[in-house]
Amino acid sequence: MNFAGEGLPHYIWKGLAEGGQDAWEVGRARQASKAREGQIVVVDYGAGAVASLTGYAIGSEPVEIGKDFPALFRPFQELENKVTESWYVNVLACYPDHRGKGLGSRLLGIAEKIAHSEELNRMSVIVADNNIGARSLYERIGYHEIASAPCVKEDWETETENWMLLSKSLP
Repeated sequence: MNFAGEGLPHYIWKGLAEGGQDAWEVGRARQASKAREGQIVVVDYGAGAVASLTGYAIGSEPVEIGKDFPALFRPFQELENKVTESWYVNVLACYPDHRGKGLGSRLLGIAEKIAHSEELNRMSVIVADNNIGARSLYERIGYHEIASAPCVKEDWETETENWMLLSKSLP
């Protein structure tokens, strides 16, 4: 997950760590919680996860973005507010040596089935402007760009300049 997020997850986990807590432990606990909530699908051939999908349904009402809303998360929430009533792909990750084998497409197919089961008629995802591989995958299976927002970096080191919101209508 941290690899797919170009280090942003670890940066966030570091900020959430309290009293000498290890950032990786924070991340593991957060992922375990999401797994218990049914937000994670994993591809595992028996030797550990090789790819995963994390996502959730975005509700029908936009989330209010007040003045106390953390700046780092503001562009994400602004974009998510444009795709209410969609199933949001929060993370799609695959180890590099397992890419090109159709795992991402398979996981996105599962995500679409989940969306249908929740009576949602569109998918959404936010992708970094410099993540050409991810954008190509999403566009190849029918996603298109509908909005963008500047990346707020704080102390996170990244080449990302903008976040791109992609969406796909489901039949």
